[in-house]
Amino acid sequence: MELWDVYNENRVLTGKKHVRGKPFKRGEYHLVADIWTVAEDNRILVTRRHPNKPSGLMWECSGGSVKTGETSVEGAVRELWEEVGIKAKPEELHLMHTICLKERFVDTYITRQNITMEDIKLQKEEVVDAKLVSYSELLNMWDEGVIVPKSRFLLYKDKIKEFIQSPS
Repeated sequence: MELWDVYNENRVLTGKKHVRGKPFKRGEYHLVADIWTVAEDNRILVTRRHPNKPSGLMWECSGGSVKTGETSVEGAVRELWEEVGIKAKPEELHLMHTICLKERFVDTYITRQNITMEDIKLQKEEVVDAKLVSYSELLNMWDEGVIVPKSRFLLYKDKIKEFIQSPS
């Protein structure tokens, strides 16, 4: 049973806990943390969702729901480790974007890590494939309709490009 902290519409903790899979009450929210990982050669890690998940077999960044007691950045670090076996430090993550959607606040981070495909260890229940792609390949994948989140990606794709172009 996975538990999430409940926040109000102002992103203030309510002290309540929520069980994953149960419906939220009106005005209740939880945190989700997404993390884009850029390798030292400026290629971007994308992972392929398990076919049994919503948007199955689509490509995305790592991420998921923040568990009870975690901050958003701690949840992002944990998800990166669980899904692909990459250990990042909280201070290595940079917040790119925040949005409130339905019953969740989504924080999207970016990090640069010294990784190769040999470093990737997939969490088979969540991720069925991974690859490192150039920024232009990432944009082509989005144009082909195989990247999620579909509309949110447009809100921060330029920030990914800026991050890649900035000195390490």
